[in-house]
Amino acid sequence: MPKTTSSQLPRQVADAHVDATVALDPITGTFLGTAESARRLPDFSPDGQQEVAGLARATLKALTEAEAQPGADSDVERRCARLLRERLTAELAVHEAGEPLRAVSNIHSPLHSVREVFTAMPTDTADDWAAVAARLQAVPAALEGYRASLAEGIRRGLPGGPRQVTTVLGQLDEWIGTGNGWFGDFTAAGPEQLRSDLDKAAATATGGLAALRDWLRDVYAPAAEGAPDIVGRERYARWSRYWNGTDLDLDEAYAYGWSEYHRLLGEMRTEAAKILPDARTPWEALAHLDVHGHHIEGVEEVRVWLQELMDEAIDALDGTHFELAERVRRVESRIAPPGGAAAPYYSQPSEDFSRPGRTWLPTMGETRFPVYDLVSTWYHEGVPGHHLQLAQWVHVADSLSRYQATVGWVSANCEGWALYAERLMDELGFLADPERRLGYLDAQMMRSTRIIVDIGMHLELEIPGHSPFHPGERWTPQLAQEFFGLHSGRPAAFVESELIRYQGMPAQAIGYKLGERAWLAGREAARKRHGDAFDAKAWHMAALSQGSLGLDDLVAELSVL
Repeated sequence: MPKTTSSQLPRQVADAHVDATVALDPITGTFLGTAESARRLPDFSPDGQQEVAGLARATLKALTEAEAQPGADSDVERRCARLLRERLTAELAVHEAGEPLRAVSNIHSPLHSVREVFTAMPTDTADDWAAVAARLQAVPAALEGYRASLAEGIRRGLPGGPRQVTTVLGQLDEWIGTGNGWFGDFTAAGPEQLRSDLDKAAATATGGLAALRDWLRDVYAPAAEGAPDIVGRERYARWSRYWNGTDLDLDEAYAYGWSEYHRLLGEMRTEAAKILPDARTPWEALAHLDVHGHHIEGVEEVRVWLQELMDEAIDALDGTHFELAERVRRVESRIAPPGGAAAPYYSQPSEDFSRPGRTWLPTMGETRFPVYDLVSTWYHEGVPGHHLQLAQWVHVADSLSRYQATVGWVSANCEGWALYAERLMDELGFLADPERRLGYLDAQMMRSTRIIVDIGMHLELEIPGHSPFHPGERWTPQLAQEFFGLHSGRPAAFVESELIRYQGMPAQAIGYKLGERAWLAGREAARKRHGDAFDAKAWHMAALSQGSLGLDDLVAELSVL
């Protein structure tokens, strides 16, 4: 439980909550850079989940007391208090509905967190590797706790989706492998004096994966067979609040997705004609670029190229459109470990910046990478997208709270900023090349079709009459995957991975475009408020220094900057 006193203000309560969270969740501790977390893993069992929920309830009680203190009504305290209350309330709603007992996903689950945390651990010294070995030894117990939660979910009639189960079984097969497995390959870089300890620990961790895989295959999969892969309106609304920080009008959001679809389709046709004048669809022009367009050959070569792209963006933007601290200027390009989902991602720097922000490219076994598919994506994941926002939050954490700068993040705020960042680079002329601009529009289209298919299939909505695709029918996962594939330049494996992701993370995917809409609305309101005196650079830096905000508050706060 957080250590609080009756005289604390909301930011102090929030930071006490972070300390207590790290004690319960060493994975969060590692991502924050807390050395004491390095040898442990969380308790993912039902009892462990109850502890996390108990912490949320205790913090909410302490927050109510803090909000009555003198000084709690200042802007900085008010923002922090609203975020903390909204986040914990949303988390408790998810917990009380039993959602963590059915947490099977191709990208977002305790299983994935256990593997990913090793990529965030320092490995510079023998002591670092000794911590790795100790944490590897803890993997079987952590996965056993996860298994216990899934078993309790089955007992309560709360199964995960069968498609998620099948996908995770395939991922586990890949991580276990036929040789050393993923953990064995990871520890191969460790020092020779610890070789025996590391090999044994890696084998122990791989054994934990194998035990979970066998149970999922033999016990869980048969029990989950026939369960729906969609969640329905009630569960979807609960997850929408969790991912977006607001209670959305889902029917309005669905209509907005369609309006953006039609707008972007017109822009894509115009841009595609510059590349392949006789193309019947924009995606025919993108297929042409897959073969004949600019591309990078080689995995290490593409990693270096992406690093250079981000370094060039920082040099071009710093001092002109942003004012960046030296430590915020550092970001690393990495290749993602094999066996995960297909989408690129970003990891935030540690609180002391000893581990920098990092972008991660899943190669999916490919060695040839078309540039049109990378440029705006790395403006999204790196600079000026996720990296500038999340690293700036850490940089200004002392004037916010640790909670607002780290664990209190709202997905739609972050993804909305990153999509806004892609648009900003287009506005600034960085995507003038037709290949790069068509790739950018394709990425925007993907985020629009995400709204359509994510809301459409989970709520089983009707496809409108203005749709060129199956008008009048109701969405199914099969129609959603077909529609998504028809409106994306990405490979079929990526499309399938995305749809499985949406089924396992309902309402997360809609936050990109809806978050971007909020950022654009806030900027437009601020511009109208200041008139000719509007300073975009000052506005961007003030906006990036607000810390996390839910969409409930984002437009209002951005509008008055």
